[in-house]
Amino acid sequence: MSSHPARGLSRVLDDLGPSLLDLLLGDPTAATELGGVGIHDPHDEQHYPERAIVLGVGVHGAAEIARLMRGLTGVGAAALVVRGPVDTAALEAVADETGIALLALTRGASWAQLAAMLRTLLSEGDVGGPGEQTLGGVPSGDLFALANAIATLLDAPITIEDRSSRILAFSGRQDEADPARVASILARRVPERYLRIHEEHGVFKELYRSEQPVHIPPPALGDEVALPRVAIAVRAGDEILGSVWAALREPLTKEREEAFKEAAKLVALHMLRFRAGADAENRLRADLVATALEGGPGAVGALGRLGLADEPILVLAMGLETSADGDHAQVTAERQRLAGALAVHLTAVQPRSAVALLGDVAYALFPVPDDSASARERAVQVAADFLQRTGDRGGALVGIGSVAPEPAALARSRSNADRALRVLSCRPGDGTRRVAAIADVHIDALLLEMRDLAVANRDELSGPLARLTAYDRRHNAHLVETLRAWLDAFGDVIGASASVFVHPNTFRYRIRRVAEVGQIDLQDPSERFAAMLQLRLMGLYDGGGKSERSSTPFSR
Repeated sequence: MSSHPARGLSRVLDDLGPSLLDLLLGDPTAATELGGVGIHDPHDEQHYPERAIVLGVGVHGAAEIARLMRGLTGVGAAALVVRGPVDTAALEAVADETGIALLALTRGASWAQLAAMLRTLLSEGDVGGPGEQTLGGVPSGDLFALANAIATLLDAPITIEDRSSRILAFSGRQDEADPARVASILARRVPERYLRIHEEHGVFKELYRSEQPVHIPPPALGDEVALPRVAIAVRAGDEILGSVWAALREPLTKEREEAFKEAAKLVALHMLRFRAGADAENRLRADLVATALEGGPGAVGALGRLGLADEPILVLAMGLETSADGDHAQVTAERQRLAGALAVHLTAVQPRSAVALLGDVAYALFPVPDDSASARERAVQVAADFLQRTGDRGGALVGIGSVAPEPAALARSRSNADRALRVLSCRPGDGTRRVAAIADVHIDALLLEMRDLAVANRDELSGPLARLTAYDRRHNAHLVETLRAWLDAFGDVIGASASVFVHPNTFRYRIRRVAEVGQIDLQDPSERFAAMLQLRLMGLYDGGGKSERSSTPFSR
């Protein structure tokens, strides 16, 4: 088990190197407290946590690396990770000058994998503490430290996996294992071909029904050399939390088998404590975001604890298109999944973003440099990129509020984000628009609110539209449809008649009947505008010629 500080660079190298990281230059012991992970983007304003480990994605060549290292001294970064190979001789003086450690990402590993592993490792350092916050002498919830401790007991490299065979943590000495283990570490999950072999041989079935270590012979993989494994399920009562796997060069002794069984119990306690800690952190974050969104006296303190004080903020509101007969549990799980994905996406773009699921809506506090059109457009683009990545399956919609230059304005920004989201939600099945800023849909939001007011006041349909609707009902005519088509076409009879599939002469006759029955002067701009507005509010006209008769607020 590592004796280095839980959030220090030396500890990161102990746990992730050489499987993912190699130290090229610098003193890792100088960075005893890493503040978080930052991702370098040369085309965007950079905001890094204090003492960050920065991922230099796409940074190549000694000159470019040196320029970035010098730039990072101004933001207090502790380390820079680049893709190798690197000419270290040309960078030794820069490393000494800046005091920034230079690391290389192992070939075959992805930046997304590294970012996820680093965030997991650094967040585990936040869970637990001395004394009562340790379990078995290992800091509570620190699965990497526990994996190293088990590796020492068994004299074999260890992985701790969840029920889906995703790698939650791993020990050092993975280079002593085989290509299958290396591939698992790099992908952060067991490759599909190995999972299929285990399933075919009933390994998981035996593993999850037995409380003893399960010995797995090396699979037949052609010329690929593989070591035998021993695995044990991690249980909390009747719940299977995951499993622990050891790659063996020699069979376990009886004493080590017993130690493995006891270690699995300790892993269960750590996983439960880590899960509880994560749940508590999520609840705290949701409380802070909710307090900030209220914009009251507590907003300043909440924003300070979130690291978002003294800067303009945009509120994003994400909801789901859901049907009335949708399964509630599935919808809730999908909301939680998308809220987590949104948090990861926004954090990669702007590390100080904060996301919390409040009721049915996930709200995000997204810092922006100012209240400019470009800042708002960037927020729209960031949200659109997220929805493009998640695809249509989630059915997510994102409304974006106004910029809040100060905490007191956050409540208004949230209200505007909700209004924009509602406009999108009132167009079910319309996949052409899934993101909207309030500035772009302000009129639509006002119309929805006017319709709400009509419903609240129990307003009844009156004037020309009332007469036309009554006539259509008695005679099965199409005068309201005719008026709507004529207004849509700005009085162009040819275009309007084509939209409702009737002959132009028939349409001319109907539009004369509209004027007669409705007692409306279609040459009067004020009467035309009143008719168009009333069509909107009664739910028969949505700007695109769609009928929404079932949603009229003027029903009696």
